[in-house]
Amino acid sequence: MNAMILGAGRGERMRPLTDQVPKPLVAVRGKPLIEHLIEALVRGGTTDIVINIAYRGDQIRQRLGCGRRFGARLRYSDEGAVGLETGGGIVRAMPLLDSDPFLVVNGDIYTDYPFTVLPAAIAGLAHLVLVDNPPEHPDGDFGLRGSHVVHEAPRLTFAGIGLYRKSLFAHPPGERFALGPLLRETIDKGLVTGEHYRGDWTDVGTPQRLAALNAGA
Repeated sequence: MNAMILGAGRGERMRPLTDQVPKPLVAVRGKPLIEHLIEALVRGGTTDIVINIAYRGDQIRQRLGCGRRFGARLRYSDEGAVGLETGGGIVRAMPLLDSDPFLVVNGDIYTDYPFTVLPAAIAGLAHLVLVDNPPEHPDGDFGLRGSHVVHEAPRLTFAGIGLYRKSLFAHPPGERFALGPLLRETIDKGLVTGEHYRGDWTDVGTPQRLAALNAGA
């Protein structure tokens, strides 16, 4: 299965740390955040990885290279200086993603999620990993009814880990769009499954969360 790491975000909430480096290269417990993700994917058997880049993307490419030192093949989907948001970035990268479904992981999470447990096939158009709500997001995003993702409470937080069928993106609303509204529409149709992961997970979205994560190293 192919994987994509979303690495094109500007990282505004992480300033001033991201004034000079892109968010995926911010150091977490001794190494860039994105390297933790690549290593976790490789441990899970996923070695063909696409990374979308935009803001200071050359730094990511120069740091990671072709991926040989990780035991992976890394390829890059360059969105230019501005970026295409999450949905637009996925659509731009799809010619590089050979598997269906394919895995997408947010580039700003730190987790011990075992990627080996992801299903090889999915019943609907998407399969989402949900986690307990962190303090900064107490209301969550989506609920679970059995194996189906729903809008109703009690809600959990979307972990930024998802399997997607290519047909989910058959009719993009434009070149630049967010993934969230498309997922909500697909949930309305009953075509999204999910799972609740109770292990270690952090959205490394602010300098304060990064400092707390590093303090616990």
